Amino acid sequence: MAVKGAFEKARLYIESHSRISIDSEYNSIRLKPGPCITISRETGTGADLVGEALVNYFSELDNINSCPWTVFDRNLIERILEDHHLPSLLEKYLVEDKLPHIQTAVNEMLGLHPSATTLFKKTTETIHNLARIGNVVIVGRGSNIIAGRMHNAFHVRLVAPQDERIKHLMDVYGKNRHEAILYMKKEDAARRNYLMTYFHRNVDDPLLYHMVLNTHDLGHDGAARVIVRSVQERFPYMFRESEHFMPAHV
Repeated sequence: MAVKGAFEKARLYIESHSRISIDSEYNSIRLKPGPCITISRETGTGADLVGEALVNYFSELDNINSCPWTVFDRNLIERILEDHHLPSLLEKYLVEDKLPHIQTAVNEMLGLHPSATTLFKKTTETIHNLARIGNVVIVGRGSNIIAGRMHNAFHVRLVAPQDERIKHLMDVYGKNRHEAILYMKKEDAARRNYLMTYFHRNVDDPLLYHMVLNTHDLGHDGAARVIVRSVQERFPYMFRESEHFMPAHV
């Protein structure tokens, strides 16, 4: 996902929702939230590709909530900064998993950057607001737990065989095999630590998700189609009748 393009889509989403909210308030119409899909992923499973495919498919459906669909992944960092008026210099601290405890404590005492707890709270608030609006795909950052009790949320975990994930990283990021393995292990460990540190939950717990999908077996587009059908079946009242991906009748 190109960060610039993703950020423009995010801005369009936010501006559109603001306009719709104002119009709805003016006309005394209560805007209903659309679906919120959260994606937790193993590194190299192509969550960005699945997310973009989801937005494309859902955009074709006649969704009752007329707010456009978008993905918040890397551009989520910029959205957090915008939401909370944090200087852009702090962006690098938001993309780090966690500094060593001693270094973090020293930096906070010296006022070099906000505390990890402060940034976590701001991230959580932003994710909650996005989930409340709906028509959104949120990748990572414990979004499945933050939106866990929301009635419009659907949580997905993406997995794939290790060799396939390594190959994906080599193809997409131009890494050699050794670099891809190191990157994969570092990212997976960081995400696991993030969830355990702030939520005390195990990222591999299948009970945290509505479904766990193997992107190697399904493909990125195939995984997106499965998610679309499942979301339609779970939230039929959020969609008008459509010829696209209609829920299967048992």
